[in-house]
Amino acid sequence: MTAFDNAQKFFDACETGKGWDGCKAHVAAGASFACQAATLADVKSVEVYCEWMKGLVDGPLPDGRYVLHADSWDEANSTATFVATFHGTHTGEGGPVPATNKAAASEYVYAIKMDSAGKVAQMTKIWNDGYALAQLGWV
Repeated sequence: MTAFDNAQKFFDACETGKGWDGCKAHVAAGASFACQAATLADVKSVEVYCEWMKGLVDGPLPDGRYVLHADSWDEANSTATFVATFHGTHTGEGGPVPATNKAAASEYVYAIKMDSAGKVAQMTKIWNDGYALAQLGWV
């Protein structure tokens, strides 16, 4: 399996709410996470982010799903990128307010740096959380 294959498997497991148990086989020990969105400001590891995504799908957005628009592999930088839209409707338990029954279509990009063993070493999420939260009626 190539590093890009592994990144693709990680992306799907993470975005479908498999949590850390479903993602850890694709991730290097201590893999870091970065995102400039306020919602994820305290998330610093890929493990914690995977659990956050699981909580989102298992909780307030039970119909959560992604549509992948593009993916790519940069061999020189050992980096995979994914451009997608996450869709979900707040019908489940959880979130900052009771179920709003409002839907969101939130665009985002992942840049995932792979290590020499072909595992996720660092992940950056580029996301406008304010727009997504407003769509859901959470702000």
